[in-house]
This record gives sequence, structure tokens and C-alpha cells, in this order.
Amino acid sequence: MTKFSRRSILGGIALVVTSRARSAKAAETISVRSREGEVALTRSAANRSGKRPTVVLLHGSRGFERRRRAYERYADALKAIGIDAYFLNYYTQTDIRTFEKLSTKERREEYEAERYDAWTTRVSSALTAILARGDSSDRLGLLGFSLGGFVAAATAARDQRVSALAVLYGGMPDTLAPQVKRMPPLIELHGDADRNVPFASGAALVELTRAVGAPGEQIRYDGKGHGFDFADNDPAAKDAIERVSRFFQAHLGST
Repeated sequence: MTKFSRRSILGGIALVVTSRARSAKAAETISVRSREGEVALTRSAANRSGKRPTVVLLHGSRGFERRRRAYERYADALKAIGIDAYFLNYYTQTDIRTFEKLSTKERREEYEAERYDAWTTRVSSALTAILARGDSSDRLGLLGFSLGGFVAAATAARDQRVSALAVLYGGMPDTLAPQVKRMPPLIELHGDADRNVPFASGAALVELTRAVGAPGEQIRYDGKGHGFDFADNDPAAKDAIERVSRFFQAHLGST
């Protein structure tokens, strides 16, 4: 399995930054050239000077826009403790068109299994660009939701630059699990009534992480289903955001 180190060569990866900032707090759009075309990022920076840790958010199967505010709550919590947040869209245009045509869960899962290698490569290309920035420290974490949790876990297993991993109702792709030799510290949060991604998938990810010598913890939310943390007024959603923030603060620090 391909691995990426902190000394990964930047050759072939071009970073084009288009800033729409009217103030230090405005979002910034970034495009990174990678396998199968450009990777789109949106950076939401902490209001602090100097080099800062970074957490990259990876969306679920429906992308960011459908529940943008739910993802932003995590970004806001991270920024409050001095960590920059990046929203990373790992889909290509071909992925988007293909998903529109797939009518069953089984066909979608077959397609996803074929795409994990390409998606993890695209994520790592974006990490290289982020770490090359003058405002970025070498402390970087991944935060993945559902399908994005599987992509985040697969990337973390391959890319040694990932210092911490948080997964919401996800797991490790079955085809990649036997190849895993390393993992960063992990927290996995999952409702035990999840009918989309079984609670056991998250438990297996934690067990795998521990098996390769890294700390792993699973937080169980009794009676909660898939995407429980996207609810606007559910105490479990607030608890999940707080746990994720504390986890990244402990493993990435803040400045």
C-alpha cells in the first residue's frame, strides 16, 4: 500500500489560491491539482496569528451543501480553540454524475469500493498543499462523516502526516483493512441504532487501530441513528462536537 511521509515531494501538485477574503475571518477557496483533476477546498481560519494546526473535514455521500450548517458547527468549534478547518470535496465530476445514476444502495457501495484508492490519493494531495502553507503547522487531523469517515480512515492508514483521526459513523473499507500497518490516535462516534453504517463498523475500526498500536476510543450514543449529530437541538449533537474538539485539541494542540 502506498504511504506518504512528511517529506513527500511536491512535484506535480500545483496550488492555486483564490481568496475572496474581505476580512481575516472570511472563507478562502483553494484548488489543488491532483489525480483525476482538481480538489476543491474551503478554508475557515482561526482568528489567531502564527502557525496553526489544521483539521480537514470530509463530507458524507451527499456532499457538504445539503447540511452545510451542521458541518460548520464542527468548524466553528475547532476555530474557537485555534485550529484551522478545511472543507474538502474529494468527489470528481465523474463521481457526481455516476452517483446520480446509481439507484440502489448495493450499486453505490460497489462503486465506492472501487473509488477509495483514488479518493485517498486526492485527499493526500490536498494535505500536501495545506502543509506547504506558511500559516500551517505540521499538526494535522482528519474528521470524516459516514462515507467521508471511511475515506478519512483509509487516508490516515496510508498517510503518516495525519496526526489524529475522528470518525462519525464510519469505518475502514473492507478491502483495505488487511493492509493497515499504522493508524493515528482515533475517536469514533456512532449511534447504536444506525441503519446505514452498522455500529459494528465503527467498533471494528477502533479494534484495528488498537491492533496496530495506536489509541482508539468509540463513543456510543444509545438509540441514535445515522447522522444524529446533524440535529439542530439534540444534546447528543452538542456532545459529539465537544468531544471531537477536545480530542483534536489534545492531539494537535492549538496556538
